[in-house]
Amino acid sequence: MTRTNSNRRALLCAAASAAALVALTPAHAQAPYPNKPIRMVVPFAAGGATDVLARVIGQKMSAGMGQPVVIDNKPGAAGIIGTDAVAKSAPDGYTIVLGLSNSLMTNEFLYEKLPYDTARDLTLVYQIAAAPLVLVVHPSVPAKTGPELLKYVVANKGKVAYGSYGIGAYPHLAGAHMSLSTQSDMSHVAYKGEAPMMQDLIGGQIQMAYASALVAKPHIDSGKIRAIGVSGERRMSTLPNVPTLAEQGLKDEAYRVTGWLAIAVPAKTPKPIVDRIAEEVRKATQQPDVRERIAAMGFEVKESSPELFATAWKAERPVWERLIKQSGAKLE
Repeated sequence: MTRTNSNRRALLCAAASAAALVALTPAHAQAPYPNKPIRMVVPFAAGGATDVLARVIGQKMSAGMGQPVVIDNKPGAAGIIGTDAVAKSAPDGYTIVLGLSNSLMTNEFLYEKLPYDTARDLTLVYQIAAAPLVLVVHPSVPAKTGPELLKYVVANKGKVAYGSYGIGAYPHLAGAHMSLSTQSDMSHVAYKGEAPMMQDLIGGQIQMAYASALVAKPHIDSGKIRAIGVSGERRMSTLPNVPTLAEQGLKDEAYRVTGWLAIAVPAKTPKPIVDRIAEEVRKATQQPDVRERIAAMGFEVKESSPELFATAWKAERPVWERLIKQSGAKLE
Protein backbone atom coordinates (compact mmCIF):
# COMPACT_ATOMS: atom_id res chain seq x y z
CA MET A 1 0.00 0.00 0.00
CA THR A 2 1.43 3.38 -0.93
CA ARG A 3 1.81 6.22 1.57
CA THR A 4 -0.73 8.24 -0.42
CA ASN A 5 -3.43 5.55 -0.17
CA SER A 6 -2.68 5.08 3.51
CA ASN A 7 -3.03 8.79 4.24
CA ARG A 8 -6.26 8.94 2.23
CA ARG A 9 -7.75 6.04 4.18
CA ALA A 10 -6.73 7.62 7.48
CA LEU A 11 -8.36 10.89 6.52
CA LEU A 12 -11.58 9.12 5.50
CA CYS A 13 -11.72 7.25 8.81
CA ALA A 14 -11.12 10.46 10.75
CA ALA A 15 -13.84 12.24 8.83
CA ALA A 16 -16.31 9.40 9.47
CA SER A 17 -15.50 9.42 13.18
CA ALA A 18 -15.97 13.18 13.35
CA ALA A 19 -19.34 12.97 11.58
CA ALA A 20 -20.51 10.28 13.96
CA LEU A 21 -19.42 12.38 16.93
CA VAL A 22 -21.27 15.43 15.64
CA ALA A 23 -24.41 13.34 15.09
CA LEU A 24 -24.30 11.97 18.61
CA THR A 25 -23.29 15.12 20.47
CA PRO A 26 -26.65 17.00 20.49
CA ALA A 27 -28.55 14.05 21.92
CA HIS A 28 -25.97 13.56 24.65
CA ALA A 29 -25.38 17.27 25.34
CA GLN A 30 -29.03 18.36 25.49
CA ALA A 31 -30.14 18.53 29.11
CA PRO A 32 -33.56 17.13 29.96
CA TYR A 33 -36.49 19.54 30.25
CA PRO A 34 -36.69 21.58 32.38
CA ASN A 35 -33.16 22.70 33.20
CA LYS A 36 -33.83 26.36 34.03
CA PRO A 37 -36.62 28.52 35.54
CA ILE A 38 -39.98 28.61 33.78
CA ARG A 39 -41.77 31.93 33.28
CA MET A 40 -45.55 31.86 33.75
CA VAL A 41 -47.05 35.00 32.25
CA VAL A 42 -50.29 36.24 33.81
CA PRO A 43 -51.84 38.76 31.41
CA PHE A 44 -53.67 40.53 34.24
CA ALA A 45 -52.71 42.64 37.24
CA ALA A 46 -51.25 41.18 40.42
CA GLY A 47 -53.70 40.48 43.23
CA GLY A 48 -56.64 39.31 41.12
CA ALA A 49 -58.08 35.82 41.08
CA THR A 50 -56.07 34.79 37.99
CA ASP A 51 -52.84 35.96 39.60
CA VAL A 52 -53.64 34.16 42.87
CA LEU A 53 -54.38 30.93 41.02
CA ALA A 54 -51.18 31.24 38.98
CA ARG A 55 -49.11 31.53 42.15
CA VAL A 56 -50.80 28.52 43.74
CA ILE A 57 -50.33 26.37 40.63
CA GLY A 58 -46.83 27.70 39.99
CA GLN A 59 -45.68 26.77 43.48
CA LYS A 60 -46.84 23.17 43.04
CA MET A 61 -45.33 22.96 39.55
CA SER A 62 -41.98 24.17 40.90
CA ALA A 63 -41.90 21.29 43.34
CA GLY A 64 -42.81 18.75 40.67
CA MET A 65 -40.47 20.02 37.98
CA GLY A 66 -37.49 20.82 40.15
CA GLN A 67 -37.22 24.35 38.75
CA PRO A 68 -38.68 27.69 39.87
CA VAL A 69 -41.88 28.83 38.13
CA VAL A 70 -41.64 32.61 38.10
CA ILE A 71 -44.88 34.60 37.81
CA ASP A 72 -44.65 37.53 35.39
CA ASN A 73 -47.65 39.88 35.40
CA LYS A 74 -48.14 41.61 32.04
CA PRO A 75 -51.56 43.29 32.32
CA GLY A 76 -53.31 45.39 29.73
CA ALA A 77 -55.83 45.37 26.89
CA ALA A 78 -58.03 42.58 28.28
CA GLY A 79 -55.14 40.13 28.44
CA ILE A 80 -53.87 40.84 24.93
CA ILE A 81 -50.45 42.24 25.88
CA GLY A 82 -49.34 39.30 28.01
CA THR A 83 -50.84 36.65 25.75
CA ASP A 84 -49.19 38.16 22.69
CA ALA A 85 -45.82 38.15 24.49
CA VAL A 86 -46.14 34.39 25.03
CA ALA A 87 -47.35 33.75 21.47
CA LYS A 88 -44.16 35.40 20.19
CA SER A 89 -41.81 33.57 22.61
CA ALA A 90 -39.54 30.65 21.80
CA PRO A 91 -41.47 27.34 21.71
CA ASP A 92 -39.21 25.65 24.26
CA GLY A 93 -41.49 25.24 27.28
CA TYR A 94 -39.86 28.01 29.31
CA THR A 95 -42.55 30.63 28.67
CA ILE A 96 -46.19 29.73 29.34
CA VAL A 97 -49.36 31.72 29.93
CA LEU A 98 -52.15 31.28 32.43
CA GLY A 99 -55.00 33.11 30.76
CA LEU A 100 -58.76 33.40 30.70
CA SER A 101 -61.31 32.49 28.07
CA ASN A 102 -61.31 36.12 26.90
CA SER A 103 -57.57 36.22 26.16
CA LEU A 104 -57.53 32.72 24.64
CA MET A 105 -60.85 32.80 22.76
CA THR A 106 -63.38 35.62 22.84
CA ASN A 107 -61.01 38.53 22.12
CA GLU A 108 -60.85 37.14 18.59
CA PHE A 109 -64.46 38.16 18.04
CA LEU A 110 -64.33 41.43 19.96
CA TYR A 111 -61.24 43.15 18.59
CA GLU A 112 -60.87 44.23 14.99
CA LYS A 113 -57.10 43.79 15.10
CA LEU A 114 -55.67 41.11 17.39
CA PRO A 115 -51.86 40.70 17.25
CA TYR A 116 -52.06 36.93 17.72
CA ASP A 117 -54.28 34.08 16.59
CA THR A 118 -54.85 31.46 19.28
CA ALA A 119 -55.31 28.58 16.84
CA ARG A 120 -52.20 29.53 14.87
CA ASP A 121 -49.82 31.00 17.46
CA LEU A 122 -50.53 29.03 20.64
CA THR A 123 -50.83 25.41 21.73
CA LEU A 124 -53.58 24.73 24.28
CA VAL A 125 -52.26 22.74 27.24
CA TYR A 126 -54.73 22.45 30.10
CA GLN A 127 -58.03 23.92 31.31
CA ILE A 128 -57.54 24.39 35.04
CA ALA A 129 -60.99 25.52 36.12
CA ALA A 130 -64.37 26.70 34.94
CA ALA A 131 -65.42 30.14 36.14
CA PRO A 132 -69.21 30.20 36.50
CA LEU A 133 -70.89 33.38 37.67
CA VAL A 134 -73.89 34.01 39.86
CA LEU A 135 -76.80 36.11 38.63
CA VAL A 136 -77.71 38.51 41.42
CA VAL A 137 -80.33 41.22 41.85
CA HIS A 138 -80.99 44.16 44.14
CA PRO A 139 -83.49 43.28 46.91
CA SER A 140 -86.00 45.70 45.38
CA VAL A 141 -86.43 43.24 42.51
CA PRO A 142 -89.21 40.84 43.64
CA ALA A 143 -87.94 37.88 41.57
CA LYS A 144 -86.38 34.91 43.39
CA THR A 145 -85.92 32.53 40.46
CA GLY A 146 -84.80 32.72 36.84
CA PRO A 147 -88.31 32.41 35.36
CA GLU A 148 -89.62 35.06 37.79
CA LEU A 149 -86.81 37.39 36.74
CA LEU A 150 -87.66 36.95 33.06
CA LYS A 151 -91.29 37.88 33.80
CA TYR A 152 -90.13 40.89 35.81
CA VAL A 153 -87.92 42.36 33.06
CA VAL A 154 -90.73 41.87 30.51
CA ALA A 155 -93.23 43.61 32.80
CA ASN A 156 -90.75 46.47 33.34
CA LYS A 157 -89.67 46.99 29.75
CA GLY A 158 -87.02 49.70 29.42
CA LYS A 159 -86.76 50.16 33.21
CA VAL A 160 -84.17 47.52 34.18
CA ALA A 161 -80.42 48.12 34.06
CA TYR A 162 -77.80 45.39 34.26
CA GLY A 163 -74.12 45.83 34.96
CA SER A 164 -70.93 44.24 33.67
CA TYR A 165 -67.21 44.67 34.25
CA GLY A 166 -66.42 45.28 30.60
CA ILE A 167 -67.83 45.31 27.09
CA GLY A 168 -67.80 41.79 25.70
CA ALA A 169 -67.33 40.13 29.09
CA TYR A 170 -69.74 37.33 29.98
CA PRO A 171 -71.95 39.55 32.22
CA HIS A 172 -72.47 41.84 29.22
CA LEU A 173 -73.15 38.99 26.78
CA ALA A 174 -75.57 37.13 29.06
CA GLY A 175 -77.40 40.33 29.97
CA ALA A 176 -77.67 41.32 26.31
CA HIS A 177 -79.08 37.89 25.48
CA MET A 178 -81.70 38.19 28.21
CA SER A 179 -82.68 41.64 27.00
CA LEU A 180 -82.95 40.57 23.35
CA SER A 181 -84.67 37.23 23.97
CA THR A 182 -87.32 38.86 26.17
CA GLN A 183 -87.50 42.12 24.16
CA SER A 184 -87.28 43.95 27.47
CA ASP A 185 -84.93 46.75 26.33
CA MET A 186 -82.69 46.54 29.38
CA SER A 187 -79.88 49.08 29.73
CA HIS A 188 -76.26 47.91 29.90
CA VAL A 189 -73.90 49.73 32.25
CA ALA A 190 -70.22 48.83 31.81
CA TYR A 191 -67.89 49.37 34.77
CA LYS A 192 -64.12 49.38 35.07
CA GLY A 193 -64.02 46.34 37.27
CA GLU A 194 -66.26 44.13 39.35
CA ALA A 195 -65.96 46.10 42.61
CA PRO A 196 -67.61 49.32 41.36
CA MET A 197 -70.28 47.24 39.60
CA MET A 198 -71.12 45.50 42.87
CA GLN A 199 -71.26 48.78 44.79
CA ASP A 200 -73.80 50.21 42.35
CA LEU A 201 -75.85 47.02 42.52
CA ILE A 202 -75.93 47.21 46.32
CA GLY A 203 -76.82 50.88 46.06
CA GLY A 204 -79.68 50.22 43.66
CA GLN A 205 -78.23 52.16 40.72
CA ILE A 206 -78.53 48.95 38.67
CA GLN A 207 -81.00 46.12 39.26
CA MET A 208 -79.07 42.99 38.22
CA ALA A 209 -75.63 41.67 37.33
CA TYR A 210 -73.56 38.52 36.89
CA ALA A 211 -70.76 38.41 39.46
CA SER A 212 -68.07 36.07 40.75
CA ALA A 213 -68.87 34.10 43.87
CA LEU A 214 -65.74 35.54 45.47
CA VAL A 215 -67.16 39.07 45.26
CA ALA A 216 -70.88 38.31 45.56
CA LYS A 217 -71.06 35.74 48.35
CA PRO A 218 -70.47 38.09 51.33
CA HIS A 219 -73.21 40.39 50.07
CA ILE A 220 -75.57 37.47 49.38
CA ASP A 221 -74.98 36.20 52.93
CA SER A 222 -75.65 39.65 54.40
CA GLY A 223 -78.86 40.11 52.39
CA LYS A 224 -77.60 43.15 50.48
CA ILE A 225 -78.23 41.32 47.19
CA ARG A 226 -80.18 38.18 46.22
CA ALA A 227 -78.86 35.22 44.24
CA ILE A 228 -81.09 34.06 41.37
CA GLY A 229 -78.98 31.28 39.85
CA VAL A 230 -75.55 30.35 38.54
CA SER A 231 -74.31 29.94 34.99
CA GLY A 232 -72.92 26.69 33.64
CA GLU A 233 -73.98 23.09 34.06
CA ARG A 234 -73.15 22.52 37.74
CA ARG A 235 -73.86 24.25 41.02
CA MET A 236 -70.97 26.05 42.66
CA SER A 237 -69.48 24.25 45.64
CA THR A 238 -69.20 27.58 47.42
CA LEU A 239 -72.93 28.33 46.78
CA PRO A 240 -74.43 24.82 46.94
CA ASN A 241 -77.99 26.00 47.59
CA VAL A 242 -78.14 28.24 44.53
CA PRO A 243 -79.43 26.24 41.53
CA THR A 244 -78.09 26.69 38.03
CA LEU A 245 -80.18 28.74 35.65
CA ALA A 246 -80.43 25.64 33.45
CA GLU A 247 -81.98 23.72 36.36
CA GLN A 248 -84.64 26.42 36.49
CA GLY A 249 -85.53 26.03 32.84
CA LEU A 250 -83.28 28.74 31.33
CA LYS A 251 -81.63 26.36 28.88
CA ASP A 252 -80.36 28.84 26.26
CA GLU A 253 -76.64 28.42 25.56
CA ALA A 254 -76.00 31.91 26.95
CA TYR A 255 -76.84 30.63 30.44
CA ARG A 256 -74.98 27.31 30.13
CA VAL A 257 -71.50 28.40 29.07
CA THR A 258 -68.88 29.65 31.51
CA GLY A 259 -65.56 31.35 31.33
CA TRP A 260 -62.45 29.39 32.26
CA LEU A 261 -58.81 29.64 33.28
CA ALA A 262 -56.21 27.71 31.33
CA ILE A 263 -52.58 27.16 30.38
CA ALA A 264 -51.18 27.63 26.86
CA VAL A 265 -47.70 27.71 25.32
CA PRO A 266 -46.26 29.02 22.05
CA ALA A 267 -47.17 27.03 18.95
CA LYS A 268 -44.64 24.40 17.84
CA THR A 269 -43.65 23.59 21.41
CA PRO A 270 -42.56 19.92 21.27
CA LYS A 271 -45.33 17.49 22.24
CA PRO A 272 -43.30 15.82 25.05
CA ILE A 273 -42.85 19.23 26.70
CA VAL A 274 -46.54 20.10 26.29
CA ASP A 275 -47.47 16.78 27.89
CA ARG A 276 -45.02 17.31 30.76
CA ILE A 277 -46.49 20.73 31.56
CA ALA A 278 -50.02 19.34 31.35
CA GLU A 279 -49.14 16.49 33.71
CA GLU A 280 -47.61 18.85 36.28
CA VAL A 281 -50.69 21.11 36.17
CA ARG A 282 -52.94 18.06 36.51
CA LYS A 283 -51.01 16.86 39.58
CA ALA A 284 -51.18 20.34 41.09
CA THR A 285 -54.95 20.59 40.68
CA GLN A 286 -55.46 17.16 42.27
CA GLN A 287 -53.93 18.23 45.56
CA PRO A 288 -56.60 18.85 48.24
CA ASP A 289 -55.29 22.26 49.33
CA VAL A 290 -55.29 23.49 45.73
CA ARG A 291 -58.80 22.19 45.09
CA GLU A 292 -60.03 23.92 48.25
CA ARG A 293 -58.39 27.17 47.19
CA ILE A 294 -59.94 26.99 43.72
CA ALA A 295 -63.39 26.25 45.17
CA ALA A 296 -63.09 29.15 47.62
CA MET A 297 -62.56 31.48 44.66
CA GLY A 298 -65.83 30.27 43.14
CA PHE A 299 -64.17 28.21 40.42
CA GLU A 300 -64.74 24.56 39.56
CA VAL A 301 -61.74 22.29 38.94
CA LYS A 302 -61.79 20.67 35.48
CA GLU A 303 -60.39 17.35 34.35
CA SER A 304 -58.32 18.20 31.31
CA SER A 305 -55.48 17.40 28.94
CA PRO A 306 -54.14 18.99 25.74
CA GLU A 307 -56.56 16.88 23.70
CA LEU A 308 -59.61 17.53 25.91
CA PHE A 309 -58.85 21.24 26.01
CA ALA A 310 -58.56 21.46 22.22
CA THR A 311 -61.88 19.64 21.79
CA ALA A 312 -63.68 21.90 24.30
CA TRP A 313 -62.18 25.02 22.74
CA LYS A 314 -63.43 24.08 19.27
CA ALA A 315 -66.90 23.25 20.62
CA GLU A 316 -67.31 26.50 22.59
CA ARG A 317 -65.87 28.85 19.99
CA PRO A 318 -69.01 29.18 17.81
CA VAL A 319 -71.18 29.69 20.91
CA TRP A 320 -69.14 32.67 22.06
CA GLU A 321 -68.99 34.02 18.52
CA ARG A 322 -72.80 33.98 18.32
CA LEU A 323 -73.20 35.66 21.72
CA ILE A 324 -70.74 38.43 20.86
CA LYS A 325 -72.29 39.10 17.46
CA GLN A 326 -75.74 39.16 19.05
CA SER A 327 -74.61 41.73 21.63
CA GLY A 328 -73.11 44.00 19.00
CA ALA A 329 -69.94 44.37 21.10
CA LYS A 330 -66.88 45.55 19.16
CA LEU A 331 -63.56 46.96 20.37
CA GLU A 332 -60.60 48.49 18.57
